[in-house]
Amino acid sequence: MKISEIISTILIAMSLAANAQEREQLTVPLSDPAKESKLNISIVTGSIKVIGTTGKEIVIDAVVAKDDEDKHNKGGEKEGMKRLNLGNAGFEITAKEINNVVKVGIDKPNLNVNFTVKVPHKTSLKLSTVNNGDINVENINGNLEISNVNGDIRLKNIAGTVSANTINGEIIVNFTEVTANSAMAFSNLNGKVDVTFPPTYKANVKVKTDRGDVYSDFDIDIDKSSSKIIQTADKEKGTYKLKKDDWTYGKINGGGAEMMMKSMNGNIYIRKIK
Repeated sequence: MKISEIISTILIAMSLAANAQEREQLTVPLSDPAKESKLNISIVTGSIKVIGTTGKEIVIDAVVAKDDEDKHNKGGEKEGMKRLNLGNAGFEITAKEINNVVKVGIDKPNLNVNFTVKVPHKTSLKLSTVNNGDINVENINGNLEISNVNGDIRLKNIAGTVSANTINGEIIVNFTEVTANSAMAFSNLNGKVDVTFPPTYKANVKVKTDRGDVYSDFDIDIDKSSSKIIQTADKEKGTYKLKKDDWTYGKINGGGAEMMMKSMNGNIYIRKIK
């Protein structure tokens, strides 16, 4: 096996008769601990928590939610046959590392597993979950791409850039530093969007909420010109359209890269560190 490629696998046999949740741990060394690392986790059910530390490796803790253990432990009958309680529900978590990029996977995507991962401070993240879980990140310096469907996204003490999207949940982000001239986006359907930036942050703001209000500590220079009218034409079909742009545009500290915020049912807060 090449030094640049380390594949770590953990097989977890979980006792279904246990009264408490069991935690299993997987440690993944990095090819070059002196360089920035990247972590990719995509699950269907469960939560993800990532914490930046002074460590030089990635440490993954996995816990199967108790309700999923109970589902596997229930007896039952089918066509007069009794189901045997086998006493365990095995599953496999894999972590593949190539040149400081670590991709974490699970062989049973519908199993409700909660991940807690410790990474070096300088780590870029690509995280996603769908059901029964929030995504929490702390003390990270990197590019963050975060996606959820039915849960919150909470990012604390972040340096770098963020793209965050959820459907049913809040987005709360606290920056200590922002990478200059980098576009960012924060959007959801149901829930507030609440982001705190350094006072020197520069951005071209693009914001919209259908059933909510927008609040800001910054003195945002709002573009008060008439809303943009977009005209399209399909001469072959004889179709002509006019569309009025309902976004609000403005500049923070003279402007910079685009920062988009959108919520359908929730307030938007653009805060300044005080």
